Amino acid sequence: MDKQVEDAVVQQVETVSRWLDALIEFAITYGFQILGALFFLFIGLKAAGWAGRKVAKILDAKDVDPTLGRFIGNVIKIIAIIFLVIITLGNFGISIAPLIALAGASAFGATVAIQGPLSNYGAGLSIILARPFAVGNTITVNKDTSGVVEDITLAHTILVGEDGEKITIPNKEIVGRAIVNSRKNRIVQTKICIG
Repeated sequence: MDKQVEDAVVQQVETVSRWLDALIEFAITYGFQILGALFFLFIGLKAAGWAGRKVAKILDAKDVDPTLGRFIGNVIKIIAIIFLVIITLGNFGISIAPLIALAGASAFGATVAIQGPLSNYGAGLSIILARPFAVGNTITVNKDTSGVVEDITLAHTILVGEDGEKITIPNKEIVGRAIVNSRKNRIVQTKICIG
């Protein structure tokens, strides 16, 4: 009986020893590669954020519309992050071709599933690129909603009304509608009844 227990303990110790040897060998072989890839990813994320902010500041200094400047800065940041992730996955030895195919199929499925919210983003992109109005302009949309443009994002536009209220309009409700843009002037309409 003692011999069987002793053999079982020896066998378990040998198994643990083999696992430790495999783990140490893996750490020696790939440890520096993994640490290097993670360090590269960390530094790259910081650099991508810095590049996006720097481009936005440069465009702001050149008197480009702030919304367009932020948009271009964010696009540069996202493109840098995508390249960074692809390079990091390559450093880990992961083939990205299947991931790209999966991303394409997922994007197709997602666009069908969430086409309503995505139409806001498409309309927002149209507003940012065509610039029918800018931050600080006074606009009227559909003859009933008016205010000073406070912010333009891909999803919505925020107006400040006459009484200081914030009006959030989905961008798909703005594109294709009649927009009255009175630039920096604010138009106030008053009705006076005379008996």
